[in-house]
Amino acid sequence: MKIRKAERKQVLCAVAAAALLTAAAVSGVLNRADQTAADAWYQKPSASEGNIVLVGIDQKALEDIGPFQNWGRDTMAMVIEALNESEDCHPAVIAVDVLYAGETDPEKDAWLADAAGKYRNVVTACAAEFGSEFHIQENGKTSWNDFAVTAFDEPYPELKEGTAQGHINAMLDADGILRHSLWSVTPPDNTEVPSLAAVTAAKYLAYQSGTEEQTADLDMVKRYLMEPPTDARGFWYLPFTGLPGDYSESISVSDILSGAVPADYFADRIVLIGPYAAGLQDSYPTAIDHAQPMYGVEYQANVIETLLQENYKKEAADSWQYLALFLVTGAFGLWMWKRKMVPATLGWLVVGGGWMLLARLAYGHGLVLRLLWIPLGTTIVYVAGIAFNYITAALEKRRVTSTFKKYVAPQIVQEILDSGNPEALMVGGRVVNIAVLFVDIRGFTTMSEKLSPSEVVEILNQYLTLIADCIMRNGGTLDKFIGDAAMAFWGAPLPQEDYVMKAVRAAEDMRQGSDELSKVLMEKYGRTVSFGIGVHVGDAVVGNIGSPQRMDYTAIGDTVNTSARLEANAPARTIFISREVADCLEGRIRVTSLGTSIKLKGKSDMEILTMDEILE
Repeated sequence: MKIRKAERKQVLCAVAAAALLTAAAVSGVLNRADQTAADAWYQKPSASEGNIVLVGIDQKALEDIGPFQNWGRDTMAMVIEALNESEDCHPAVIAVDVLYAGETDPEKDAWLADAAGKYRNVVTACAAEFGSEFHIQENGKTSWNDFAVTAFDEPYPELKEGTAQGHINAMLDADGILRHSLWSVTPPDNTEVPSLAAVTAAKYLAYQSGTEEQTADLDMVKRYLMEPPTDARGFWYLPFTGLPGDYSESISVSDILSGAVPADYFADRIVLIGPYAAGLQDSYPTAIDHAQPMYGVEYQANVIETLLQENYKKEAADSWQYLALFLVTGAFGLWMWKRKMVPATLGWLVVGGGWMLLARLAYGHGLVLRLLWIPLGTTIVYVAGIAFNYITAALEKRRVTSTFKKYVAPQIVQEILDSGNPEALMVGGRVVNIAVLFVDIRGFTTMSEKLSPSEVVEILNQYLTLIADCIMRNGGTLDKFIGDAAMAFWGAPLPQEDYVMKAVRAAEDMRQGSDELSKVLMEKYGRTVSFGIGVHVGDAVVGNIGSPQRMDYTAIGDTVNTSARLEANAPARTIFISREVADCLEGRIRVTSLGTSIKLKGKSDMEILTMDEILE
């Protein structure tokens, strides 16, 4: 039955731990840590074929031409014309990562539209604004769309007519990191618009195949590109191909306008033109580098490169990963039950490390797994298991210790536990100078004859509890209860400062405590008793006295006998002390000498004193 109960407890604990961890994963608590770890584990730069060139609206261009907001559209027109200057060696595609919405100067607008449309290789930018919309359908049902396109900005009509368009929306994850690309957006007119990167990549492949595509809708893009695996909103996981700066060759718009770069440098390549200066606020922390922001035009280069390589990754559905987390952590929790440290650590490393290696292998084959869920789950189970085993052992030790303390003083138990030495339990002792206290209840025998046994036991327990509390509170070792009497000593098993005063304070506490307790018992039972106490100081043999089968940690010797005889002769509410105690505490207590009028057995000439008051 015990084995079955233990097994049932083991299963319940493992299932509960697995359920809590799975619930944490479902709630999203683990997502931030998991995504950060996955970025570092998965995202690695890959070799570029060198078919993408970035032309930056950089700090040099801003210094040469002026603030970007003051640029006329004729500037971009001149850049496009310079890139397409030679009919024999012009770029395959020029993608402009700048939104030219609305009309400005008619002459400059016309110039840009003419330059962009003349060469049939320019892709311009459009952008959507997202928000929430509430819909009432014809059948009366309502729906809420929190990812609706509420506005859509596109090139002014003349520019739009002569170019292909793609959206430039870059959407950060909840933790502010750019990990995904949006395949397409659907503006209010329900015409699905692919991304600028997708249009650029498709036009590049069309160019390589000898086909010129003036415009590019989604159907055209799908003819040349394999569509990546997307989620319900159209996002797909982006394995970045380069770090921030990897696609930059320090080509400035100024270099193009000045003719510093020969036209044939751009022949048959993709040219991306966009902001490349911090002040233009077009940069994002990305999965491949959280610390250094990546400019938007670099991000477009990464997306284009991935589309051309068709290096797509599919994020595994969370539903079955929840199941995997539950099963693996539950099984590991079962296995961890009362497992020793070394095998438990090896098991934890095998499961956690094995999952990370599996995740890397799966990533290489196009599947993105949650990297940290299972390693983190097994780590929590591992730590909890080790802690549980430790706490269980500690509780067992505490239980044994608590039981032991009912028979001997806590200090003795602690000394034995701290020593870690079996010799501490061996028979033997040492001579130590100690203060010994005996206390006895006066009139207990008479009282017990007039009360019921249960009442006698209750009264006795209350008085003995008081005695024990006074001894422990003053750092004494409660040696034993002897019927209605008790023995305690100070100065052993561990050395103590001012141990004689501690013994006297305990005696005074008993006397005062008995007065208060007597009032309570008088009201309840109509009976009361009080203490007679004796205190003496001197050398005694202290240690484990007895046999290997049964022993007591106690004190023996003349000092103990003298203290017992002082107590035996002390009247109620009286503390008898020896001259040795009085001399040790001279000036600290008030005493009254009784001389040798009271004869102790074997001590006919011994001076006895009463301890009247503690002065400090």
